[in-house]
Amino acid sequence: MRQIVLDTETTGLEVAQGHRVIEIGCVEMLDRRLTGRHFHRYINPEREVEEGAFEVHGISNEFLRDKPGFAQIAEELIDFVRGAELIIHNAPFDVGFLDNELALLGADWGRVRDYCSVTDTLVLARARHPGQKNNLDALCKRYAVDNSQRELHGALLDAEILADVYLQMTGGQTALALDGQGEGGSAAAGGELQLRRLPGGRPAITVVRAAAAELEMHRQRLQAIDEASGGACLWLKE
Repeated sequence: MRQIVLDTETTGLEVAQGHRVIEIGCVEMLDRRLTGRHFHRYINPEREVEEGAFEVHGISNEFLRDKPGFAQIAEELIDFVRGAELIIHNAPFDVGFLDNELALLGADWGRVRDYCSVTDTLVLARARHPGQKNNLDALCKRYAVDNSQRELHGALLDAEILADVYLQMTGGQTALALDGQGEGGSAAAGGELQLRRLPGGRPAITVVRAAAAELEMHRQRLQAIDEASGGACLWLKE
């Protein structure tokens, strides 16, 4: 299962007012694990960035002047997302802007959903947490995802943060970074320990040990549950 977590920054909020995409950030996951592959481009929008938008993302007109236009990066973007499931927070916003960029290139380019499927994490969050704030910052706090570097919005950083939030919200992990040795076994790739073959020829038992970083994530998750439940997290009382 290949998933691409995507975010954009734009010159303003309304595509109907002629606003354009100025940054695209994507991170790749295979089988719910981050692969380390990403797609990140700044784009010359051929128009001015609104003051209000600049205050959100800090990307200036001067910075964008020597960047490529969307036409120059479109094929590379399509190749990166083709056949994947796009994971986007408030997908109508980003998809609407990307569809507009493709339309400006010509009808033959089609729309985003001609190349991949789209999952909106805002819809998922509202279903799981009705009546609560479900913007990215609120979800980071709810799921104990570190967003301390997010002083300004940035497409690649927000895509990386959303990947963590999505995996926490849907019950998974970003990656396993395991190591260690166990009595009677030797460390294998991925931190798996293969024990000696058992009597009677039964298959070896695989033991997977949690790394210190994972234990800390687990502790933070329990702390978040404890705070949300008013101190009723039983796992912290053991």
